[in-house]
Amino acid sequence: MASQREVVTTWDALPTEVVRAGVSRRAIGTKDVICVLNTIEPEMEAAPHVHETVDQLAFILSGQAVYHIGDVGHEVGPGAVMLIPAGVPHFIEPNGDEPIENLDVFAPARPDYAHLVAWMGDAGAAVPQA
Repeated sequence: MASQREVVTTWDALPTEVVRAGVSRRAIGTKDVICVLNTIEPEMEAAPHVHETVDQLAFILSGQAVYHIGDVGHEVGPGAVMLIPAGVPHFIEPNGDEPIENLDVFAPARPDYAHLVAWMGDAGAAVPQA
C-alpha cells in the first residue's frame, strides 16, 4: 500500500485539464476523497450526468448558476453548498456573465479522475485507476 504524505500547494500551481469548451478543472486527492476545482465559462453548454457510486459535495466559490439536482433547479451563487447523493442526476447551468468557480468533493474518489492527480506522484498513487 502506498504511504500518504502531505501536499501543500495552490490551485494555480496545479495542472489544468480542459474538459470541453467552457469547462476546465484541476484536482488534489487520495483514494478516499478527491477535490476538484472547476472553472465554468458563461457560454458552457449544460451536461446532465449522474455518478452511480460516489457522493458529491458542490460549493460555489464565484459566479451565478442554476444547479439542477434531480428535477429541481436551485439558484446558486458564492457560498452555496449542495449535497448530491450517488445516483442522482444533476448539472450546472451558468446564469450570468462571469465565470463560475465550482469546488466539487467526491467520496470515495472517482476512479475516472485518477489522471487528474498524477501530478502528485507518490502522494496521489493511492488513487485507484479507472
